[in-house]
Amino acid sequence: MIKRFYVGLLVFLLISCGKNEKPIVAFYYWKTIFKLSETEKEVLQDNEVSKLYIRYFDIGLHPQTKDPIPVSPVRFLESTDKFDIVPVVFIQNKVMLQSHPDIDDLAQKTIHLIEEINTKNKIVCQEIQIDCDWTLKSKDNYLKFIERFKKLSHKKLSATIRLHQVKYFRKTKIPNVDSGVLMYYNIGTIAPDSLNSIYSKKIAQRYLQSLKKYPLHLDFALPIYSWAVHIRNQKVIGLRSKLNSSELSKDANFEKMGTIYFKVKQSNYKNGVFYEKNDLLKTESISSEDLKEMAHDLDDNLAQAPKEIIFYDLDEFNIKNHEKNIFKQVISCF
Repeated sequence: MIKRFYVGLLVFLLISCGKNEKPIVAFYYWKTIFKLSETEKEVLQDNEVSKLYIRYFDIGLHPQTKDPIPVSPVRFLESTDKFDIVPVVFIQNKVMLQSHPDIDDLAQKTIHLIEEINTKNKIVCQEIQIDCDWTLKSKDNYLKFIERFKKLSHKKLSATIRLHQVKYFRKTKIPNVDSGVLMYYNIGTIAPDSLNSIYSKKIAQRYLQSLKKYPLHLDFALPIYSWAVHIRNQKVIGLRSKLNSSELSKDANFEKMGTIYFKVKQSNYKNGVFYEKNDLLKTESISSEDLKEMAHDLDDNLAQAPKEIIFYDLDEFNIKNHEKNIFKQVISCF
C-alpha cells in the first residue's frame, strides 16, 4: 500500500513538473546582414537564448517575367555557432496567387538556396520555417508547396499562422507541418485613425477562444517593435520602421500633436524618407504591459502549452525600448 502511494506521488510530481515547464525565449532576426551588436548579444546572454529564427530571404515575383525570385538573401558577417538556427523564408502571397505556378521547381530552388547559404556559413539546421499569409485564393498552391517542400527537405518544418487562419481553419485549412507559430501582432488595420494596428486586445478577443479548437501545436510570436504610419492628406502613404515617440521628439522638424501623432513642421528627409510639410506620423508601439497582457490572454485560451515564445524582432532599437527583464516576465505568464 505504501509502495503504491509513493509511486502515485512520483507520477503526480512528474506530471506537475511537466505542466510547470516554462517555454524558452527565442528571437526572430529580420535584417539582411547578420551581425550582432553588444546590446543584442547581452539580451541573448541574459535570457539564455539558444535559438534564433533568421530570415534567409523573401520570395517575390520578377517585375517583368513574373517568375518567382529570391529577394535580399541574408549575409552572415559573424559566426552563429552558439545558436540553433532556423532558416525562415518569407513567401509573398502574390507568388501563391499565380494561376499555374511550378510548385515542384519552386520547392527545389528554395531548398537549394537555403542549403547554399548554410554550406557557405557552416550552419547545420534541423528545422526550416515558411512564412506566408496565405488566403482562400492562394490556399491550394500554398498547401501543395508545403507538401512538396516537406518531402524534399527532410527537415522539421514549421509555418507561421495568423489569427484568422486559426479561427477559420476549416476553410483556410492547416498546412502539413510539424508545428505552427501564431503571429500575435499586426492584428488591426493600418489607418490614419487612432487605433494601434500592431495590437488590439478588442480585436484579438474575437479570435482567442478559437485557439482551444486548433489541432496543430502552436508556439507564439510576440512583437517588440515600433513604427510610424506616414499620413498625407488623411491617407496612409507608408510605414516607417524604427520610429517612435522618443525618436521623433528629439527632432525639431516634427511637432507632437496629442499622444501618438507628430506633425511635420517643415519638409525634410529623415532616415532616407522625404516628409512633406503638414504630413502626419502616427506612432504605434508595444509596451511592457501590452506584452504581459498578450501572454496572459494567450495562456487563458491554450489548447497546449507553447514550447517557445519568439520575440519579433532582435534589434538594438527595439530592445532599448523595453525594460531589461521583460522577456523573463512574459515567459513567467505561461
